[in-house]
Amino acid sequence: MEPENTVGPTFLATGGDWQTRLDTVVASMREMSVETDPARMVEAYSKRMAALVHRDRLVTLSRRGHKHPEVRVTRDSQVEKFVNPWKEKDLHPIVTGGVLAELIYGDEPRLIGELKIGDDDPGREFLEGQRSVMAIPLFDQGVSMNMVLFMRKEPAAFRPEEFPEFVWMSNLFGRVTHNLVLSDELRRAYHAVDSELKAVADIQRSLLPAALPNIPTMDVAAHYETSKRAGGDYYDFFPLPDGRWGILIADVAGHGTPAAVLMAITHVIAHTHPTDPCPPGEFLDRLNRLLVDRYTGGGGVFVTAFYAVYDANARTLTYASAGHNAPRLKRCSDGTLHTLTTTGGIPLGIEVGDPYPASVQELLVGDQIVLYTDGITEAFDLEGEMFGTERLDLALANCSIDAGRLIQDVLESVGTFTRGRPADDDRTLLVAKIR
Repeated sequence: MEPENTVGPTFLATGGDWQTRLDTVVASMREMSVETDPARMVEAYSKRMAALVHRDRLVTLSRRGHKHPEVRVTRDSQVEKFVNPWKEKDLHPIVTGGVLAELIYGDEPRLIGELKIGDDDPGREFLEGQRSVMAIPLFDQGVSMNMVLFMRKEPAAFRPEEFPEFVWMSNLFGRVTHNLVLSDELRRAYHAVDSELKAVADIQRSLLPAALPNIPTMDVAAHYETSKRAGGDYYDFFPLPDGRWGILIADVAGHGTPAAVLMAITHVIAHTHPTDPCPPGEFLDRLNRLLVDRYTGGGGVFVTAFYAVYDANARTLTYASAGHNAPRLKRCSDGTLHTLTTTGGIPLGIEVGDPYPASVQELLVGDQIVLYTDGITEAFDLEGEMFGTERLDLALANCSIDAGRLIQDVLESVGTFTRGRPADDDRTLLVAKIR
């Protein structure tokens, strides 16, 4: 099965008509450059090659998903209907052994000038009547996973000097096709994952308050934004006896689904006794113990949290912090800025340790309180500079507006600073104004 002297050109357009060949090649490359579906690209490329290459029959083979000596025939030019080799595999015939298996499992290009096949060859129907064969392996990981057979009825019909270029061009096309297949698989996998993440995000958002509470002597507003579909930020309000309200803001370390799951767990624990009037320090201590004992176990996952109890009658805020960003307090009576800080208080979920100390802050009419997660102050601009607490304080300058407008001012300030850079972290903002 070795080549003999050639009897004619391989290309239909040869000699001085190189411009015709070039035009066909350029048209093919343009078409391939915009195609995103591998099956359509293979079909279009086959038609272009049929107009360019002199051949009587073309057969393509695959051994993907098969073991020697099985071969799948993925295309036959004598069959008019194109069958998608990736989505309609069951419609492609499988040949076991014979010349087809010898060629594709040989892992080498073959130029056959006089093809001889036995009457009992399993692949005879795909080779019968053909005497010249260019067998071009399409390599993947160094192995001929696919193969193209150009065939002609005349003996020695293909020029050996043109054979290397055919192997080269076919393999370049094969790599492009394979990359399109991988891209399509990746796109479908991403779509599936994104749909799951969207479902997780919908569930997560359902855990947040459906509506902001009507708290006497306090206007409240909230903003919640995840950096991905699902996030780890959490805020909540708890009605308590005697006109008091519990206010919680928390931030799970990390992003995405793992953070969302721990956020949901934190929500469940926090709502175990939602009307329990225990002091803020005890509230955080209970959250911490349950997280450590049942869920995190000191595994490096943690949650920062700030919990406060607002007494609407006395206008006092009793609060404790578990490693969370200290809220900002602006006295609109004199324009001074303060932080609601506490001593100690490690994040939740690391270890069971000392109690969380609580502090009490008396509030005045007009006071503005901003509770936030670090996605606000650690927002970055295009040069990598951080927004910081100083810019947050500047955004709190207007004492005459309500809580909702105050949130808008802060978000506009963050947006102007970041100049459209996507959020690197979840951003949650709670604003309360005493009235």
